[in-house]
This record gives sequence, structure tokens and C-alpha cells, in this order.
Amino acid sequence: MSGWVAAGVGAVLAGGYALAWWARPASLPRWSGARTAAWLAGVVAVVVALSPPLTDLAHHDHRFHMATHLLLGMYAPLGLVLGAPVTLALGSLPRRGRRVLTGVLRSPPVHVLSHPVPAAVLNVGGMVVLYLTPLYGLSMARPEVHALVMAHFLLAGCLYTWAIAGPDPAPRRPGMATRTTVLVAAAGAHAFLAKLLYARAGEVAAGHGDPASMEAGAQWMYYGGDVAELALAVMLFAWWYRRRRPEVAPRASAAPTPGVPASSP
Repeated sequence: MSGWVAAGVGAVLAGGYALAWWARPASLPRWSGARTAAWLAGVVAVVVALSPPLTDLAHHDHRFHMATHLLLGMYAPLGLVLGAPVTLALGSLPRRGRRVLTGVLRSPPVHVLSHPVPAAVLNVGGMVVLYLTPLYGLSMARPEVHALVMAHFLLAGCLYTWAIAGPDPAPRRPGMATRTTVLVAAAGAHAFLAKLLYARAGEVAAGHGDPASMEAGAQWMYYGGDVAELALAVMLFAWWYRRRRPEVAPRASAAPTPGVPASSP
């Protein structure tokens, strides 16, 4: 993958966020520096995952393929979602833009896709399809298929993270019981898939590299995934804890946003 792709994606993500921050009216509470730092950390993870050295290694060594998978699908979404881009956009857009974005958030397709269950199916289910069908071999042989797989990792990872613990307003967001249940189930499915890949390393890697590197990659997927899922659980319970303490002064990023009700606790 060209270095221009990684640089371009990073510039769009960082530039768009900076533009929204610049356009935010001074009358609103000051935007959280922690939110900005989280977004930039997510952007760095995306750029590293798409950088030519790592993507070239990922085509020959399954360990680095799993590193790309973890960065794009699990670690970058943690930072990008913590950056609360929807809240920032709703505060920065003009009235007409806010109405359009609010309408999108309230639309039936967004309600369905942003529910934790469909989001988890798209995220973990996509991995199952990739690794247990010929799609994995096809993505190793066809650059355009590989690019689509990378895009799916990032988008599905962001959607799932946002559905479980996103700080942005989300009408009709399910309660803690649903989100916690889905988080535990998805973490278990991810760990099971990693163990299955380890057990079937020779079959999955056939014709696409060394089975030993597939075994090592499956271990990276297992342990790296556990750390990311633990971080997501911390995000979820930290958000829940803050919502249960009304005496705490509201943060800038948690300020009411015109037109969109706050998500339910």
C-alpha cells in the first residue's frame, strides 16, 4: 500500500477534526484536550497500520497481518470514538448542518446498525468470514480486496466501539445490561476465533505463508484482542460511572447538544 494512502487518510482524519474544533463557537464550553488527544492517538494507529513497511510485512508474515488487524479494528477505534467526533461536529456545524446530522442519527438504518448486536455481528462476523473462507487468500492476492478488508476492519471496529461505549449522543441507545452482554459475547467469539486459527494454522495459511507465523499471529490476535476488549470495558464502565454521579460538573464534551437527546444510562 502506498505511503500516500496512509498519509492521506491521516491528513483527512486529523484535518477534519481540527477544522471542526476551529469552527466550534466560543460560546460553547471549552473542548476537552483529552478528547483531542484520544482522536490523534487513533489517527496515529490508523497511519501506522496503513504504512508501507507494516502492510508489506503483513503480506508475508501472518503476525504482522494480525498487528494490522488489531490496530485498525480494535485500537484505533478506541481513540477515534473517545474523541467524540459526532459531539464535536454537532457543536461546530451551522443550524442546517446540525439538523441534517441529527436526522441521520435518528434514521432507522442508523438505529439498526448502531445497536450493539448488529455492530458486533458486523465486526466479529467479518473476521469469521475473512479467516474461515477463501476471502483471506483472495485479500492476500488482490490489492483492491485487501484495501476493502482494511476499510471494513476500521469502519466495523469504530461502529462496534461507538455502539458499546461511545460518548457521543445516540438516541435509543440500549442500556448497560445489553451493552455489557454483547461486549462479553463478542470478546468470547473473538477469543474463540483466535484459538480456532491457532488450531487450524496449517489449513488457513496454506499457500499464503508459514503456518508457524499463523500460529504466532493467532496468539497475537488472542492476547492483543483481550487487552483491547478490556480497554473497551473500562470505557463503558467509566461512562456509566460518570452518568451515575449527577453532582459531578459536566465536562465540555458532555455538554447538551442541540437537537439530539443524551443517550440513556
